[in-house]
Parts: sequence; C-alpha cells; structure tokens
Amino acid sequence: MARYTNSICRICRREGEKLFLKGNRCFSEKCAFDRRSYPPGQHGQRKPRLSNYGIQLREKQKVKRTYGLLEKQFKNLFKKAVRMKGVTGENLMMLLESRLDSVLYRSGFAISRNQARQLINHGHFSLNGKKVDIASHQIKPGDVISVKERSKNLVPIQAAIESVREVPEWLKVDSAKVSVEVLTAPTRDTIKMTVQEQLIVEFFSR
Repeated sequence: MARYTNSICRICRREGEKLFLKGNRCFSEKCAFDRRSYPPGQHGQRKPRLSNYGIQLREKQKVKRTYGLLEKQFKNLFKKAVRMKGVTGENLMMLLESRLDSVLYRSGFAISRNQARQLINHGHFSLNGKKVDIASHQIKPGDVISVKERSKNLVPIQAAIESVREVPEWLKVDSAKVSVEVLTAPTRDTIKMTVQEQLIVEFFSR
C-alpha cells in the first residue's frame, strides 16, 4: 500500500498551519512550523495568489493530510458523505472523526493518528470485546474500544495517556480499564478544527 515517506513536518509547512501530526513535538520548541512557517522548497517564501481552484485544493489537501488518508480513500469517504442525509461537508467531517484511528487519537491512547494506525495494525486494541486491526473502521455510538491486557503497559500507549490534553465530550474514557466508550456521534461543533468543509464540497463538485 502506498504511504508518505518524506518529512511529516513538511506537510504542516506546506499547508500553512499546524496539523499536529507528530504529537508532543508539535507543542515543543522543536516544531519545524514554528521555526519555518513558510512552505518548503527554494520558492517557499514567495506568496503567490491562489485561484478559487487553488484555495479549494489546499483545503482538501489539508484535511486529507490531517487524517492521513490517500486520495482514493478520501474520495470514497466523500462519496459516502454525499449519500447520507444532511449537509455533505458536515457528514464528511463526521465520517473522518468516526474512524477508529481518529477516535483513539482523540481519546488520548495515541499521540498522533499515525501512531494510532500503527498500534491498531499490530492488534493492540479490541472493539466490543473482539479483535480489530482496521484503522478505517467506522465507530458507532455505544461502541467500546479497549486496550488489550497484554498491551496496557506499552510505552507508546502509557506516554500518550500521560500527555493527553483534552477529550471530546462525545467520548468517555475509563482510565482504570484503559478503554473509551463512544457516547454519541461527533458533530461539527465538537470537531475543533479550522476547516472550511464547503470548499472541499465545491472542489469535488467541479
């Protein structure tokens, strides 16, 4: 499967804002975006004027890269959002937040979505008591995700739990059992991201 192998920090610099892709490093003085907030490359410090298409593209790329999806995955998720009732842009954001890797990141069991995907692929979590190793699995209200007994003392998981900053109100974390319950589906109001999802809808509607 294709994957991004270049510097993660280049992505934040290219999109012009912190996407918090490297966990605690993004909050430290080592953050590359804080030191060089302009796009990478020899022409990075230029400020070109973007067309409407360019603005829409950048918004789509920002969201896609924040959640670590490939282009085909993102497009398929958008098609699913279109078929759902309600506002397409808000549906898209809800589907992105409801991915298993995103839920684990939001609950504080991983310092980044990339780390969450790796832990899921290695089989360190169970969903409603059953093994789960698919990071894109859509989580529903009432689902309970638990860290397997043999994995509770893993350094990455313990470090993530100790550094957790804020858990969304639609999730309930049980520190004793090292598990998280999904209380309700995420809404746009609970997704604290500076995203203009309507621009993504306009991009795919061209």
